[in-house]
Amino acid sequence: MAKEDLKVLNKGEEEEMELQGYRLCRWKLALVGLGVLCTGGFLLLLLYWMPEWCVKSTCTRTTARDADVVLLRSTDEFRLWFLAKVRVMLAPGSNPFHSLDTQTTPPSPLSSPSRPFSDDSPSLANGHTSHPSVGSPAQELIRRFADYQPTQIRYFSFHSTKYYWNDEVQNFEVLHGLEDLQVSCSTLHTEHSAGLTRNQQEYRRLFFGLNEIAVKVPSVFKLLIKEVLNPFYIFQLCSVILWCADEYYYYAMAIVFMSVVSIATSLYTIKKQYVMLHDMVVTHSVVRVSICRANNDIEEILSTDLVPGDVMIIPSNGTIMPCDAVLVSGTCIVNESMLTGESVPVTKTNLPNPVPGERGDEVDSIYSTEEHKRHTLFCGTNIIQTRFYTGELVKAVVVRTGFSTVKGQLVRSILYPKPTDFKLYRDAYLFLLCLVAVAGIGFIYTIILSIMNEVPAKTIIIESLDIITITVPPALPAAMTAGIVYAQRRLKLIGIFCISPQRINICGQINLVCFDKTGTLTEDGLDLWGVQRVENGSFQLSEENAYKKNLVKTHFVACMATCHSLTKIEGQLSGDPLDLKMFEATGWILEEATEEETSLHNRIMPTVVRPPKQLLPPESGVSPEQDMELYELSSEYEIGIVRQFPFSSALQRMSVVARLLGEKRMDAYMKGAPEVVASLCKKETVPEKFAEVLEDYTKQGFRVIALAHRRLESKLSWHKAQNISRDHIEKNMEFLGLIIMQNKLKPETPGVLQDLYRANIRTVMVTGDNMLTAISVARDCGMIPPQDTVIIADALPPHDGQAARITWRYADKPSKTSHLEEINISLEDECRNEPKTQELYHFAMNGKSFAIIEEHFPDLLQKLVLHGTVFARMAPDQKTQLIEALQDVDYFVGMCGDGANDCGALKRAHSGISLSELEASVASPFTSRTPNISCVPSLIREGRAALITSFCVFKFMALYSMIQYISVTLLYSILSNLGDFQFLFIDIAIILLIVFTMSLNPAWQELVSRRPPSGLISGPLLFSVLTQILICLGFQIFTFVWVQKQPWYTVWTPLSDACNLSSHLNMSDLNDTEVEEHNIQNYENTSLFYVSCFQYLIVAIVFSKGKPFRQPSYKNWPFVLSVLSLYIFLLFILFHPVAEFAFLEIVCVPFDWKIKLVLIIIVNAAVSVLVETFIIDIVLWMLVFSRDKQSNFGDTPAAPTPQMGFDMQVCKYLSCWCCPRKMTPKARYMHLAQELSVDPNWPPKPTTTTEAKLCPENSSTYQIMMGS
Repeated sequence: MAKEDLKVLNKGEEEEMELQGYRLCRWKLALVGLGVLCTGGFLLLLLYWMPEWCVKSTCTRTTARDADVVLLRSTDEFRLWFLAKVRVMLAPGSNPFHSLDTQTTPPSPLSSPSRPFSDDSPSLANGHTSHPSVGSPAQELIRRFADYQPTQIRYFSFHSTKYYWNDEVQNFEVLHGLEDLQVSCSTLHTEHSAGLTRNQQEYRRLFFGLNEIAVKVPSVFKLLIKEVLNPFYIFQLCSVILWCADEYYYYAMAIVFMSVVSIATSLYTIKKQYVMLHDMVVTHSVVRVSICRANNDIEEILSTDLVPGDVMIIPSNGTIMPCDAVLVSGTCIVNESMLTGESVPVTKTNLPNPVPGERGDEVDSIYSTEEHKRHTLFCGTNIIQTRFYTGELVKAVVVRTGFSTVKGQLVRSILYPKPTDFKLYRDAYLFLLCLVAVAGIGFIYTIILSIMNEVPAKTIIIESLDIITITVPPALPAAMTAGIVYAQRRLKLIGIFCISPQRINICGQINLVCFDKTGTLTEDGLDLWGVQRVENGSFQLSEENAYKKNLVKTHFVACMATCHSLTKIEGQLSGDPLDLKMFEATGWILEEATEEETSLHNRIMPTVVRPPKQLLPPESGVSPEQDMELYELSSEYEIGIVRQFPFSSALQRMSVVARLLGEKRMDAYMKGAPEVVASLCKKETVPEKFAEVLEDYTKQGFRVIALAHRRLESKLSWHKAQNISRDHIEKNMEFLGLIIMQNKLKPETPGVLQDLYRANIRTVMVTGDNMLTAISVARDCGMIPPQDTVIIADALPPHDGQAARITWRYADKPSKTSHLEEINISLEDECRNEPKTQELYHFAMNGKSFAIIEEHFPDLLQKLVLHGTVFARMAPDQKTQLIEALQDVDYFVGMCGDGANDCGALKRAHSGISLSELEASVASPFTSRTPNISCVPSLIREGRAALITSFCVFKFMALYSMIQYISVTLLYSILSNLGDFQFLFIDIAIILLIVFTMSLNPAWQELVSRRPPSGLISGPLLFSVLTQILICLGFQIFTFVWVQKQPWYTVWTPLSDACNLSSHLNMSDLNDTEVEEHNIQNYENTSLFYVSCFQYLIVAIVFSKGKPFRQPSYKNWPFVLSVLSLYIFLLFILFHPVAEFAFLEIVCVPFDWKIKLVLIIIVNAAVSVLVETFIIDIVLWMLVFSRDKQSNFGDTPAAPTPQMGFDMQVCKYLSCWCCPRKMTPKARYMHLAQELSVDPNWPPKPTTTTEAKLCPENSSTYQIMMGS
């Protein structure tokens, strides 16, 4: 067997995995079973946590084809391990798309030429394989097709997807649906539109399973077992057992109580999320549907029985789609808000069916859900209306079912989310490992000390293990999530909802935000500003509207009235806002045929539009002899819309075929992006000043739509029009003119962008609109300051042997004031006296250029995104690619969109914020109820506050464990320890109270130009923790040694009277008092208990940071109240010990020692505050932030305040003193900025062209050529 037999699943996809095959090994299983018994089950837990160890310790390596178990490993940065059991299924055939009914001879399992999913095992003939149980679907089919030899099919399930073994490719593959056949559009019509027989349907169901998106809600018991088996809870369980063995019952019970509450809360949250997802999926997921059988019968079945290839009849009153299906006849109006976020109804037309004789008219392309989405009905979308022929129902061929559907993929992404990779969490684990290492030192120290003092073995074991439970605090995870939970609650109050709380911390690191334009930066609706018609190849004067008598019968107005996808729903016009505004501007009336009217005709009754009567020119009077009805018919001016080619974002246009009432010939009307429409028109009809006029409008920020018209051939019949390709229609058009729409900025947009600009957070526009319009809006909203230069990158693909090239041109000439001093982001050494002066520039490009640059200039792309501000005409997948490109250069990227076509980008960004409350927001971690971008600074502020809170809490918990560790280690040296109630008081009354109140600080009111550090392993944070540990260690050792040097000090006994209070004690009580076995009560214990308790409060105050990311701690009244109450209580029991607090097992000490303890505490507090505030906050943080300011290369600097100016001078001298050499930046984009700052050819000049060249190693490179 080849050990190198490593397979790759889903190659090139997001879920790419490596696969290794293993076969169970009996002797290994026996050894593991023995190990489990010897370790008391701990080995079993370890193998449960580590799938790789589990498989390798119980199995031997084999080929993937013969595997019993497969070991999977993700190929992403997380490299996670999974295991799956390989199962065997018997079926009467091997290919789900093979027709058993029509086969004349039974297939031989060893000679079939096409067996993509079979395992030709000779064991079948020998009868050594298990057969399916009697009565199962497979057994029933095998019995029915007794002539067919059963085929053994191997598969495994992983993340709700089945992977089948394919002998042809020697790998496991997923069966998606009908698309696996690579069927052409014509084949779908000819071979797949008749329907399946029952046998075919049942046979395919063996492979594809039931058509359901099964979100099983686990039972509470299953969730409980899974939660309890978490390593953290196992550690807690071991700790509780240890404490009980040491008779620390109260503390053990308190931890058990905390754990039970934590587990119950976690179970409730997880269960609630499962139930919500289940309810969302189950709604309308099981419905009764009508399907066509192969014998033309219509049968009603449950939607769960659908399989790819079934022909579904869409009911006229609409339905919720239970699967993905392609329309083969009729038209549907669909609400796709569940998938796209657009609540605008979309018209779906039947899939084109190219006639073989007219193959030149349309290429018979392979069907794809992505390419043919205008003909595909997606699972979960709402069919509002259907339009149909009489006798020809609206039919759709099922292409995908279950989790393979678009909705199924969305649910899978929620069920199995990609892990969140954030430096804070990685550093937290490293920090815990450090604590474990410290615990190991204490463990060894305790054992050696105990052996030297001849301590009993039982006590040695308990005390040495106890030191580990002290060092690694059990309440750490609960404490770390407190700040996030509070931040989530505050976000909810301002209308921002979060489905991924862990991402709140990541929001604190965002240094670049991408914005969609329409509906996000600008208002959703468009207003018609005016129209500019073209006559005889030249522009006419612009007009305010088209509602004029002299224009009513022009093709320009006819195009405005017909070229749209509007429909009437419950009597109201509905559709795209642009279409709606355009149609309303004509004043025309739209009428759709009712179902009754449609049923009287042999074809779909067309939608009819007509002008209001008052706009029609008056006709000459009618003579009395004329028939009045005939007159009315002849005087009507109506246009029927015969065929629609819906708007395509890829094509950037839409068109219709229409016919004027009484005319024999049809007309084609088209509207779309001006550049695209002009390219499809006859050159002589496009005005010479087209580019100039268009640029003038787009520079002013208008959205421009071009119109075109063509008279179609007289031979084009109605039936031919239904099957003709749009390429045949959309050519040789006549240019009609321009519609100018105004898209206003939302009032909040400029202010929010200004706030982000001041905070040194880059802003980028990603839009599907025109380039110049986008640049104009970017200037208007302040994204591009007026004095900055915009460089447009126009890329051309390789053509006629010429390499791909980029032509650089400036959108406008830079003004004289375009040179600014970039003080706070200068790349020059801080020690130089003169800051670098640099021209500020921004790159802009369209989606086409972006795709070419990504393919042919991958190295250049990283340089372009460093200063890229406007990305226009971007397709949905290109938005996602841009987010990835920005993340590749180490930006923390936020994405804000209105949900329309932004789902992929929202999901891929570090922090996606959807402004749509529709179901598409499930794909986005954050959803804002406020439909403007004011939520972005709020989210970043809360993210920064939550991040700083996490740092504060982690530092505090680390200090808590170390302070307690120091106390216990010192007491172990005299064979003493802290008492049960002392532990309880510290852990419950002090630690938990402080942790859950110190996290309550709200976010700071404004965004500052600094960002918090991203990880715990940074100089200032480590220095802060280490110095505080050393301070606490020093003062505890000092207290421990000094108390033993006191003149009154003796080894404490119940008869000791250091306070001279023995006369007040009842001697009979003393006689009954036994000497405590654990030696808890002594002067060292009492002194260290007081000092350590105050140390917890001191570090809590010191670490509870406020400005510039959180509100000051004095505004957090629960925290202030808690700290004051604890201070008062501790001082009270120090100076006035009362019998009620005897459970704390503290002993009475002289008054002068109490004063000395207070002095020790005051000096300790002063030193801690001095070190943290002055040395760390002022010196070290300034060094870090001065370095972090380099993270905003290319951004326009905020105007420095006097304080910032002072800080920068301090930073400058500190940098010169501490860092004489220029520090190498960590982030990739900082490296690039450093390189570009010394590149004389960057940015490219307007007279240059960059051409791709291929090196001998086939790696992409480029050269810059001077051009005119």
